[in-house]
Amino acid sequence: MKVAFVVQRYGLEISGGAELHCRWVTEHMQKYWDVQVLTTRAFDYITWKDHYPKGDDLVNNVPVKRFSVTKPRNPERFGRLQNYILTNEHRKEDEMKWLDEEGPLSPSLIRYIDEHKNDFDYFVFFSYRYYHSYWGINTVPEKSILVPTAENDPVVHLRIFKDLFRKPQAFIYNSVEERKMINRVSMNDHVLGEVVGVGTVVPSEVFVDDFRQKYDIKSDYLIYIGRIDKNKGCAELFEFFLRFKKETGSDIKLVLVGSTLLKIPSHPDIRYLGFLSEEEKFSALAGSLAMIMPSFYESLSMVTLEAWAKRKPVLANARCEVLKGQCLRSNAGLFYEDQDEFSEALNLLLSSPQLTDAMGKNGELYFNQNYTWEVIENKYLSVVDQLEKRKE
Repeated sequence: MKVAFVVQRYGLEISGGAELHCRWVTEHMQKYWDVQVLTTRAFDYITWKDHYPKGDDLVNNVPVKRFSVTKPRNPERFGRLQNYILTNEHRKEDEMKWLDEEGPLSPSLIRYIDEHKNDFDYFVFFSYRYYHSYWGINTVPEKSILVPTAENDPVVHLRIFKDLFRKPQAFIYNSVEERKMINRVSMNDHVLGEVVGVGTVVPSEVFVDDFRQKYDIKSDYLIYIGRIDKNKGCAELFEFFLRFKKETGSDIKLVLVGSTLLKIPSHPDIRYLGFLSEEEKFSALAGSLAMIMPSFYESLSMVTLEAWAKRKPVLANARCEVLKGQCLRSNAGLFYEDQDEFSEALNLLLSSPQLTDAMGKNGELYFNQNYTWEVIENKYLSVVDQLEKRKE
């Protein structure tokens, strides 16, 4: 079985999102299939400018073929166009212009798919909203599997995607909520679809004491891991956390890990640590009281799964249906919609170690039942097996 994984960018330096999701799945599925990654030369997801060398590469023993981006994205022009199509009556042609601006614009990648479609049994496309998925699926619908990584934002309702969602042979969804949303948008219930998600590699040994000593963190702390950005709910998190501190006098700390696009408040109980190694990240996670996920939009939060793998409860934004649904199904997290609910939930975590411990154990069980790599690999194999049986 020869399978191509098609994604907007790919590399060891890309540390999150659908790109990391794709890389992990590809590396694990090469045990079963002859895999090939088809991607662009882009590294920067804002402009999609060419960064990596053109042609063939090898990333963790996975063959990668990179194609040039013919026109980098202009963020201002793209923003104006997106605002127009989301707030005005418009034509399909406007959405096609938006797709070109969304990028990464790489016609040579699509030509390669067309010219080599007989060389592959299936093409697995990651992220529905980008140029490579739209034109790639339209080029080889009979061999397409889509991992949409769709969030509940307005773009999913564009008419070009309503049609696109009916064309692949199968979907691999990240969550129950994502599947329901796409079914609702496109009426594509007839297309094979499985809720799979992604696994993660969890170290068996962590070094909490070393982490606390290195960063001089003595008291309990919440941890946020990810891009520190207004769009990820971090501005609201800072507001809610600081008000909770002011009103309760609690000595709880907030530890932030990741890149930042937002000014972080100057406060002794908010600690920004930047990027950490995987060993330090999991040590930080294991030493925390709970993981906090303030994001409004997620198709699946990998760090939430990592928190549950390390027996940590999650405090999540209830306005994100995916996060709320995961908390309810796992019985391993609390969620909030406003300041009062945030404060109440955090008070509950701080005052009830038994509850915190019970939710952590529930999270670990939920992770082991649904998100170990053995489970994920078998679900991918099952989807392809079902497609193969339809050919008989």
